[in-house]
Amino acid sequence: MLKRALVVFLIATSATFGFAENNFMVRSPKLTPQTSGTTQLLIAVSPVNSQVVWAAGTGGTYVVTTDGGNTWTSGVVPGAENLQFRDVQGVSDKVAYLMSIGNNTTNFRIYKTEDGGATWTIQFTNLLASAFYDCFAFWTPERGITHSDSVNGVFPDIRTNDGTTWYSIANNMPPALAGEASFSSSGTCITTQGQNNAWITTGGSTVARILATRDGGDTWNAYDTPLVSSASAGGFSVAFRDSMNGILGGGDLSNNSSAETATSSDGGQTWTLTNQPPVRVAIFCLAYAGGLHPEAGDGVRSEFDRATGHVVVVTSEVLPNFDSGSAAWTPDEGQTWYAMPTVSGYWAVAFANPKAGWFVGNNGQILKISF
Repeated sequence: MLKRALVVFLIATSATFGFAENNFMVRSPKLTPQTSGTTQLLIAVSPVNSQVVWAAGTGGTYVVTTDGGNTWTSGVVPGAENLQFRDVQGVSDKVAYLMSIGNNTTNFRIYKTEDGGATWTIQFTNLLASAFYDCFAFWTPERGITHSDSVNGVFPDIRTNDGTTWYSIANNMPPALAGEASFSSSGTCITTQGQNNAWITTGGSTVARILATRDGGDTWNAYDTPLVSSASAGGFSVAFRDSMNGILGGGDLSNNSSAETATSSDGGQTWTLTNQPPVRVAIFCLAYAGGLHPEAGDGVRSEFDRATGHVVVVTSEVLPNFDSGSAAWTPDEGQTWYAMPTVSGYWAVAFANPKAGWFVGNNGQILKISF
């Protein structure tokens, strides 16, 4: 099973393409480079809102902004200098979680700060041989779940209900297929929605599956998807815009033209392949641009909100000495695609709202995207 940095983000280009919904034109986004303050690879990004954003990556590095990316502060977590942070969850300008990986069993850890990065506490250290924790996601600042590749047919996933203590829910998980695993694709192999919904995408076996829960991880169902699956292939990244409608991306790392996306309208039970994204290699990370501005104040969905609700942004995996990754965007969840020829070398993308999203990637690169 290849455990690499894959990168697929659904992102709008800077060309003049657009898409009309309800007579409102969704135009290609504005792309604005920002300075992170580090040259380390940034692998994952988590906007809290349009002003506060956390990102993290290699060398135990994290970066944070509190002014929408005009200025970023970088730091290194003590004791994590040789680790990679594959996932980050921002809660506020003071509170954030990090998930690390490394070459040893105990390198899989969860860190938390409650003072803006001045100090970090290790909340979880893996002791299970052969476990490989790929990603985590949260329903609330205190309730989250972390997913691992299978070990002896079992997914040794863990959960917290208080934002402090993590405990096993392995007995709640569906049995794993032979070789079944996930890809640590910038923390997007798992996504949460609402108070109790979560979806995990897998591969590595004879079929790529979605593991889904409706009760916060107490019980799970497994559903087959049409994505290619093998030791080097499967689903990499999953996102849902509501409890029923979602998109899944993946492909085969051994095939340089295998990028695939599929959509579901029944909560992940069934999936339909979309038109193929115009990116190289497999989809690594994808994200909805969002359809409702949480900062609008009145909660009313404008034409702009409705029109951007189905916008997804996609880049392919960055493979050293082979491919620097590419990006594309779709206004209609994969039926129509537009390439982003100027966007490459980015590993992750996420949005606070359609006007405030961020790509992060190689050499500390950060790119703000705004529709």
